[in-house]
Amino acid sequence: MKTVDKAKLAPSTSTATKRQSIYDIAINAIDGTPISLLKFKGKKILFVNVASECGFTKQYKELQTLSDTYAEELIVIGLPCNQFGQQEPGDASQIQEFCELNFGVTFLLTAKIDVKGSKQHPLYKWLTDKDLNGKNSSSVKWNFQKYLVDDMGKLIDNYLSITNPMSSKITKYL
Repeated sequence: MKTVDKAKLAPSTSTATKRQSIYDIAINAIDGTPISLLKFKGKKILFVNVASECGFTKQYKELQTLSDTYAEELIVIGLPCNQFGQQEPGDASQIQEFCELNFGVTFLLTAKIDVKGSKQHPLYKWLTDKDLNGKNSSSVKWNFQKYLVDDMGKLIDNYLSITNPMSSKITKYL
């Protein structure tokens, strides 16, 4: 068997840092328990920054339909955010209760995060920075912007708030 110089195989530190896997990013569920994104490897993931008092809030219904329809191949993750018009002012229990009672949400919700600015969550740094995700750079414009990641953790694309979750722009990948 041929021996290989492991030093030649090791990526440079700048490349290793830049190409962080999405599966290495830590995030908490709405109840505070850690979520391992690695457990979703093999399924596509749709990340959506959500808010309870937004004009797009009705998309919760379509997100739930998407989650139910494509449960075998897709994980929908809603990430509450209060950065756009202060439209997610509630605490974790208020947000969860609102989503369940008004829209029957059973898909995964995370703890409230920042999706932009100096306190941007590492997940959104990855989703919005080409140097990290290897695909493209973007900025989060408003609530209910969507990011689709493939079953191996690579960014497929992002979709503005006006894109319905059941749009063929998204479902063509499922």
